[in-house]
Amino acid sequence: MIHHERNLTIDAAPESVWAVLSQYMHIDAFAPQITSVDALTYGEVGKGSKRRNHFANGTSVVEEVTAWKPGSGYTVKLSEMAAMPLHEASSEIRITPIGGKSKVTWTFNYRVKYGPIGWLMGQTMMKMMMGKIIVANLQGLSEKVRLGRSE
Repeated sequence: MIHHERNLTIDAAPESVWAVLSQYMHIDAFAPQITSVDALTYGEVGKGSKRRNHFANGTSVVEEVTAWKPGSGYTVKLSEMAAMPLHEASSEIRITPIGGKSKVTWTFNYRVKYGPIGWLMGQTMMKMMMGKIIVANLQGLSEKVRLGRSE
């Protein structure tokens, strides 16, 4: 598996960040590439909850919560990702309190198709692409948290 990680310190208490992240079916409220979300499960959000994220380029992916840690983050497993050259993928978002602020760490772990050539593609092009997406998501999250405090 290839591991990719980015983090951002947000000038807000962890509770404020969690208030946005825990709205699991509304990731499109801050992730710029996600245009809409379909809830695939209903009821209380937690382990087993599923959503389909629709992207600006017309593709989609399903994410299922595999770990739900109220106040500190969650992990998802990706599936139905035909548009991506991946065998498997997972992502984790963690909130770490730092003196009244929140360090948010977003990871993406993936195994690319196509053997050694796929691995090389995953280490170069995919890492660069995923890095940009994760940074944009973190910035969107920070902005959403900031706007939420001013509303």
